[in-house]
Amino acid sequence: MAVDTFIAFVGVYDNVADADADYEMVKDLHTREGLIDSYDAAVIERRADGKVKITKKHETPTRVGGVLGAGAGLATGLVVALFPFAAIGGGLLVATTGGGAVLGALAGHAAAGMSRHDLKELGEHLDAGQAGLVVVGVSDMGAKIERSMKKAQKVETRQLKADTADIEADATSAQA
Repeated sequence: MAVDTFIAFVGVYDNVADADADYEMVKDLHTREGLIDSYDAAVIERRADGKVKITKKHETPTRVGGVLGAGAGLATGLVVALFPFAAIGGGLLVATTGGGAVLGALAGHAAAGMSRHDLKELGEHLDAGQAGLVVVGVSDMGAKIERSMKKAQKVETRQLKADTADIEADATSAQA
């Protein structure tokens, strides 16, 4: 079992435009560093009715042989673990190949990769704003990713451990 260590960053924003701007900064960082396929990111919006919607996402399709190429990555999985109904509000169950089963597998792995206490704190952290940016990146890019999230009111970081081979196996069986 090869467990990879990632860093999860959760930024809280007053508005979606600021979260989108930092999303683009993180994307530019990875493009500049030549590491575009080494992170997952999701922008979330808290709507007036209190529901959370994923408005933008980037997944790393090459990390797990194409299963994540179906349209979901660890950042999306983490958002769904924190806000289960975000998958429905974001249309992810329809848009993702394998639908809810693959998304459920990713959410399970994202949630299992950190402590219950950390998950609770991250969820409470995101509850404080109108928008959020969740980025899951390789640990050696951590400081650079955090510096790219300039418009966030606050950024929380947590370590996330995931066995990418196990994720691929679970997602493949969920698609079957």
